[in-house]
Amino acid sequence: MKSPLLSLPGAVPAEGVDEGVAAHYGDLFREQRALADGSGFVDLSHRGVVTVTGDDRLSWLHLLLTQHVSDLPTGQATEALILSANGHIEHALYLVDDGTSVWAHVEPGSQEALIAYLESMKFFYRVEVADRTADTAVVHLPAGSIAQAPASAVVRETPYGRDLFLPREELESFAAEAGPAAGILAHEALRVEQHRPRLGFETDHRTIPHELGWIGTAVHLQKGCYRGQETVARVQNLGKPPRRLVFLHLDGSEVHLPPNGAEIRIADDGSDGRKIGFVTTSVRHHELGPVALALIKRNVPVDARLMAEETAAAQETVVEP
Repeated sequence: MKSPLLSLPGAVPAEGVDEGVAAHYGDLFREQRALADGSGFVDLSHRGVVTVTGDDRLSWLHLLLTQHVSDLPTGQATEALILSANGHIEHALYLVDDGTSVWAHVEPGSQEALIAYLESMKFFYRVEVADRTADTAVVHLPAGSIAQAPASAVVRETPYGRDLFLPREELESFAAEAGPAAGILAHEALRVEQHRPRLGFETDHRTIPHELGWIGTAVHLQKGCYRGQETVARVQNLGKPPRRLVFLHLDGSEVHLPPNGAEIRIADDGSDGRKIGFVTTSVRHHELGPVALALIKRNVPVDARLMAEETAAAQETVVEP
């Protein structure tokens, strides 16, 4: 979905998975500072939107998701995962129930695979699953924002701000009232600062929830009956995850940021040392400078100096070893 807000002054299109919205509008750090101060908004209209309606929607989703949602109060935001049979993360859903429907936004382009899985699990339950991406745009208002959500929007309020499920035809008029617009790079910089993982960035084909700190926020440990639950329980009760998420302070003298997938080694081992992890997301932060999230082996000492390709990095613990 290509956003009409790409026509705003200074808009530079994003690339890769975030194609379709603006990377920035001409001043990355100004946009970050605005969001940190609670002003402006972020156009996330490229994200997939899925709804589940019907009398059984919450009890049915409770059987499929990692989160406890059978008694989810109307208007209360939550997040949840769908795992493979081996406990690997396949989907991340950001949810709210409006009293008649559960609304979820998901990674761009992932809604078709998600809907296919949900449809395959309907059986006799009274639920209807719909792809609402074409008619609904997601917009993010940062924490502290006093902007008014339109009456037509479904609001998902979190500690990090409000996600609005907005009729797509109202996106431009909303932008005119709620400005200034901030690009996806500003949004990502704050996400990295907040140590929040993102599917497809902090995950690969074998990531389990424990590695990213998603236990508690997206995985409820007191419920069972979902695919992959055995792995979650076994790691929680009997062991440790093989990897852990860390926050990296990168050497600010380097011109280029290490890209997603950049190999990480222990600095004292030199360039021939073994790979102990990889960069997942790297950004330039308006206060912290160049920083990143990375996934490294659990047994790497917490005080070890690291190298992300040619860039020196100091680690800060996100998930305990």
